[in-house]
Amino acid sequence: MGERPDIAFAEAPVLETARLRLRPWRSGDPGAFAALNADARVMRYFPGLMSAAESDALTASIQDRFRAWGFGFWAVETDALPFAGFIGLSRPAYEAPFLPAVEVGWRLDPRCWGQGLATEGARAAMAFGFGRHGLDQIIAVAPRANTPSIRVMERLGMTADAAGDFDHPALTAHPDLRRCALHRIDRQTFEATA
Repeated sequence: MGERPDIAFAEAPVLETARLRLRPWRSGDPGAFAALNADARVMRYFPGLMSAAESDALTASIQDRFRAWGFGFWAVETDALPFAGFIGLSRPAYEAPFLPAVEVGWRLDPRCWGQGLATEGARAAMAFGFGRHGLDQIIAVAPRANTPSIRVMERLGMTADAAGDFDHPALTAHPDLRRCALHRIDRQTFEATA
């Protein structure tokens, strides 16, 4: 889990929940992130495992997004894990009829699964997006096969938009992952259920 001094880490606000700290990335995180991205359990619903170089490129891209938008995927810290993955907001770059939009997403260490941590952290990120950035709506997307993530979307109070389900353009070579479910929540619904 070596340090990656060539990545310029972005400033980011810290978001605290009962069990999580969503914080700016720091020098020890890319190595831990590369280990997550090379874990077949974590990457089950992605086209494949990521090399360390690919993971570092994603880390650098996340930093660029924070600088450009004022939000992104925060590094997640728990009492037990100094880097437990990421949770946050992004603007998808692929082509789809429902874009442009802001999407909530997460990728967590398996030791964090099944404890409601993705839901807890995503709520904090969404509150930041609706509050600080005045977003009107946030979406979430996952392959239909990814039922664990779809359950998180439901726990977040998001509504399935079956008419918006789509074939992800980056997954055309992966028929078992290509069909993706779209979920949405607007600010008023989020605030009423928060």
